[in-house]
Amino acid sequence: MVTLRNIVKDYSADGQLVRALDGVSLEVAAGEFIAFVGRSGCGKSTLLNLAGAMDFPTTGEVLLDGISTNSRDDSALTKLRREKVGFVFQAFQLINTLSVVENVELPLLLAGTNHARQTAVERLSSVELACLENRMPHQLSGGQMQRVAIARALVNNPKILLADEPTGNLDTATGTVILDLLKRLTREQKTATLMATHSAEAAAVADTVIELRDGKIARIIRK
Repeated sequence: MVTLRNIVKDYSADGQLVRALDGVSLEVAAGEFIAFVGRSGCGKSTLLNLAGAMDFPTTGEVLLDGISTNSRDDSALTKLRREKVGFVFQAFQLINTLSVVENVELPLLLAGTNHARQTAVERLSSVELACLENRMPHQLSGGQMQRVAIARALVNNPKILLADEPTGNLDTATGTVILDLLKRLTREQKTATLMATHSAEAAAVADTVIELRDGKIARIIRK
């Protein structure tokens, strides 16, 4: 589902060249849960941005479900992200003026999908939140908000799920519930899930842990 071929990503900071990723190659299959770990600045978030077609390599190639992000214009990339990729963020990124079900159905409405409300309710049921569909985000706990965010990320049945510190704002017990949910849904939906985390406990849930150091893959631990 996700292929990175000899990825190099450079940035300019204060007139200096910064190499965020340096020759990274990787393949992630459908139904596989990968965790990226390492110190801040090691390239975890950059890698997720590349895998989600939110950024592009300086050299090398990224393929999402066999489609190269290098050769697509903005319109095609927007369509690619909408159809192939789901995002889960540390800060939830829910729209406070929309109800729970409205937050989840929004990607479907933007895509012009029929039966958006019914699909959103079904997705909320898959994360055990159907009973809260009419609540507003401020009426939810942190764990409930992250479940809504996961439901929204998966509402389009994406091939790829990207999670950036998904338990960073949650207590340990709630974080464990969210991680178990992500793992279950990865299996059920056959998504390729890529997660960036600082937490060893979170990484332990994944099928494979990849340690990044100075923009390179330093170690791969397969379970």
